[in-house]
Amino acid sequence: MPKRPENIETTFYHLDILRRIPKGKGRYITAKALHEQLEELGYQKDIRTMQRTLKSLCEHFDIEKDDRSREHAYRWKEYSKGLDIPNLTAQESLLLMLAEQHLKNLLPANIMKSLKPFFDEARYQKQFGKESPEYKWLDKVCSVPTSQPLLPAKISPTIFDAVSTALFQNKLLHIEYQNQQGNKKKATVMPLALAQQGGTIYLIARYEGFDNQRLLALHRLKKPEVSTFNFERPKDFSLSKYLDDGYLGFSCTGQKVRLTFSIAHSAGFHLTETPLSKDQIILEETPDYYRIQATVADSDMLEWWIRKFGEDIWDIEKVVID
Repeated sequence: MPKRPENIETTFYHLDILRRIPKGKGRYITAKALHEQLEELGYQKDIRTMQRTLKSLCEHFDIEKDDRSREHAYRWKEYSKGLDIPNLTAQESLLLMLAEQHLKNLLPANIMKSLKPFFDEARYQKQFGKESPEYKWLDKVCSVPTSQPLLPAKISPTIFDAVSTALFQNKLLHIEYQNQQGNKKKATVMPLALAQQGGTIYLIARYEGFDNQRLLALHRLKKPEVSTFNFERPKDFSLSKYLDDGYLGFSCTGQKVRLTFSIAHSAGFHLTETPLSKDQIILEETPDYYRIQATVADSDMLEWWIRKFGEDIWDIEKVVID
């Protein structure tokens, strides 16, 4: 990507500052917070440059500084229009609020930080349109689990920051991992992907010196440290294939089986609408039961799924697919 001319770079720098200065009574942002957000965007300017820029912007725009504390804070004046850019529409605010809910544990921490002003602005705009159809939509939609919901495991923000930074930048990660038995072990890993399953976030990683992937629960990581060394992502790893092979089903070798079973009509009807696999077929259907066949990954999760039907499922056959 060609380097921007210095005057263009400065213009973008000023615009990105102006876009992040909040509007509204009591809403301020400090120079330090602005500096951190712009660093996340890739600007390599020190805090003194930021302070000089803010002083200049206050002289040319309707921006006021709150200097009652040592850490100066800034906002657009109460009746200012700010930048001559339209406020977020109700539809844009709705999209941002829904996106924040679903992406907060999936986007790198630095990107979430840089997007925070836009999420804040979406919530601010919502205050003035509580009766609009768009904002009422938030009380009309939800996402619910198909099993007993569990409260999410607690993950320190510093842990998520370190892991997501290493993953984003393809940096080796030094970790100390505590397993279910409480044993701790230090290691250096290649972070390959993050996967959220229910209330747990897993890091899919490859230990240094090994060629297979491990699942590490983020809440069991202790003192992760981003290395200064980059690594080349393994060409034989594909997240989509990893998921298709059923590794998030735990205790899975990637072995596919052709599963055939009979299931009571009332217990199995949902499979006619939400199949087990793309190649699922109904071999037989009677008023009392279905005889179904599908290709699936053999895993603990499959066993749990079968067991939950109790006596409503029978004549189960598994044929390993080479």
